Amino acid sequence: MTVRAVLFDIGNVLVEWQPERFFDRVIGVDRSAAFFAAVPILEMNDRVDAGENFQDAVAGMILAHPNWTNELALWRDRWIEMASPAIDHSVRLLRALRCAGHPVFALSNFGNETFQIARLAYPFLDEFERRFISAELGMSKPDTAIYQRVEAECGIAQNALLFTDDRPENIAAARARGWQTHLFDGSDGWAARLVREGLLTLEAAQ
Repeated sequence: MTVRAVLFDIGNVLVEWQPERFFDRVIGVDRSAAFFAAVPILEMNDRVDAGENFQDAVAGMILAHPNWTNELALWRDRWIEMASPAIDHSVRLLRALRCAGHPVFALSNFGNETFQIARLAYPFLDEFERRFISAELGMSKPDTAIYQRVEAECGIAQNALLFTDDRPENIAAARARGWQTHLFDGSDGWAARLVREGLLTLEAAQ
């Protein structure tokens, strides 16, 4: 089936998302490991992606884990440093697809407040024809509902959608809906897939 729209995940596809790397650098590897072991911060992040207010979520964590107040304040105040840098080749691919006339959508688990922070840092996040952001929709990958929402709103046949994401469970859920998929493990592999699909020339995919 000819691809009629391409969907990008954002974290670790267009922008690196490496919170552990940030904390290793800022507070040291041992303290960082202890923080992630003691505080369910990634579970909190999932709740924010599902729609919980970012500031309120961090405040609640500080109340629950007062011994980690400084680290939680870092998560709140320096969040953008965890979501960095942009993956430049992937951004070029996004723009090349658009220049070639292909509809390009975002499908990403992201909080409302954190997405606004990211938009300021990364203007290319405003370059999609459509964005399907979990917190805005009140549903997250890999739940079936978010894929159904994409299908209903874009009106494109499921097997004409090509989706890339770095998480196998998100890819599996899309494939179960009949989407074409690409498990992202680097921009070079994604570029090669876009060329094989006839969406980009070799030159445009550089």
